[in-house]
Amino acid sequence: MKQLILSFILLFSNGFSYAQGTYQLAVLKYNGGGDYYANPTALPNLVTFCNQNLNTNISKDVPYVEVGSADLFLYPFVHMTGHGNVVFSAAEAENLRNYLLAGGFLHIDDNYGMDEFIRVELKKVFPNNELVELPFNHPVFHQKYNFNGLPKIHEHDGKRPQAFGIIENGRLLCMYTYETDLSDGWEDPQVHNDTPDKRKEALQMGANILMYAFMK
Repeated sequence: MKQLILSFILLFSNGFSYAQGTYQLAVLKYNGGGDYYANPTALPNLVTFCNQNLNTNISKDVPYVEVGSADLFLYPFVHMTGHGNVVFSAAEAENLRNYLLAGGFLHIDDNYGMDEFIRVELKKVFPNNELVELPFNHPVFHQKYNFNGLPKIHEHDGKRPQAFGIIENGRLLCMYTYETDLSDGWEDPQVHNDTPDKRKEALQMGANILMYAFMK
């Protein structure tokens, strides 16, 4: 657990320059039938964007890691997405909770259809913590790039985009983005035919999330 926290410090130390070695991000593999594997080009593209614009040196190889695996602790930042059902067992919820309390960060992006399920499962992870909406002046929106809340990448139900978080002892350790579909905007341009401006907004907001996660 101490090594995980040290990884954060090394990754974004010295003005966001890389210290030693190459770190990896991962995509969370979960049970329940939801497509955890959605948007396969999203996180590699975000990594490329961050390496080019934040002076990071993150590996472009992005593995899947199971919720209940000890390997979860190898990755300082884990991304989760999908369209459907999510189920955490008691052991998986405990493992994820330990990972987050040890310094790990989880970004959940509703790819449309995950909301009703992920809210229930997060209560297994942190039964005494509520998802709270992050205000527009939260630092995550004002890292290298300035935003007034989340950008709207895809319409979905036409609702306003919202960012929620789980905060423990003053630290945002899980960020849930809803009605925006950031990770669709990170994908290769031809996948969703998003405009260059929309892709740029999505990637910049994703870079902000990474910066905040590693610096907090």
